[in-house]
Amino acid sequence: MKKTPWSLLFLTAMAIPSSPAAETLRFLNYPNTIVLTNETTRVVLCPDAGGRVLEYSLNGTNALHLDEAEADWTPNANKPMMSAGRFDIGPEQIIPKREEIWSGPWTGEIIGDHSARLTSIKHDATGVQLVRDFELAADSSKLTCTQTIRNITSNRTVEWCHWSRTFAEGKGIVYVPDTGPSRFPNHYVMYEKRGTLNFRPEDPNIRHRDGILEILAAPAFPKLGMDSTAGWIACQEPNGLLFVKKFTTFPDRVYNEIAGLTVSIWYPQDKPVIELEPIGPRERLAPGESASFTETWFLVKTTPPHDPDKADLRSLRNTIDSLR
Repeated sequence: MKKTPWSLLFLTAMAIPSSPAAETLRFLNYPNTIVLTNETTRVVLCPDAGGRVLEYSLNGTNALHLDEAEADWTPNANKPMMSAGRFDIGPEQIIPKREEIWSGPWTGEIIGDHSARLTSIKHDATGVQLVRDFELAADSSKLTCTQTIRNITSNRTVEWCHWSRTFAEGKGIVYVPDTGPSRFPNHYVMYEKRGTLNFRPEDPNIRHRDGILEILAAPAFPKLGMDSTAGWIACQEPNGLLFVKKFTTFPDRVYNEIAGLTVSIWYPQDKPVIELEPIGPRERLAPGESASFTETWFLVKTTPPHDPDKADLRSLRNTIDSLR
């Protein structure tokens, strides 16, 4: 039987010729968002709450899950909704609380024709200030996202890592390539009750095929971890978008997340989201030092496979390898 093809169909949307490629606009209740656009792609950055990406869309279809509650955001909200394109720092289990940078106000500035910078406050508990630079390609969906961790302390070394926590639209299929040999017998670990790590999980919604770990639907427990060094993950969304993240991995460096993960996926059964989480290596920063980690995002218009068993994973890999 013929396998389901994966297309590299980048459609051209109608654009307003006079529209600037970068501008500050009001978006929902957020007064200071920065919008980056080209003919097919739109990126909305939010300095007002958490330094996030609210929209990453191809031809009007947003790949990010933006919760409806975001429309009710106010500066003094007790529990601000934090959805869509979130970034963070870790390791998760030991880093101090950081609500001021997680959901508080950042500063935003346009720094180029298709680029902008968001900067956090200086945060005493973690000892860092975060800077996030975004650049949208002029002629494709390529979005370069670089987070820089700056040690702002005067007398202590900090040891944190990049931790992305992006909400893609849910109910899709996640692909994580296996580079082997994995430390994990089934190529992933599962966080179960009370954070217990299962190093040999088995779940009917997760399988290993043609060198790729496929998460076909929500597993029994939502949080998963991998040690792949391939440097990409992808999510086939039901809306017809393939959302790809590419990033550099460092096999010879220490990854200080509790299980030494390079990737984590959070796929809950009761929420319409899939969290895509590239994790960076430990950055040991003396006072005044800084370190950066870059994720490069792409959107590809695809036809979601009606039967996942017939999806051509070799074609998928070739499609992702071709993204530059």
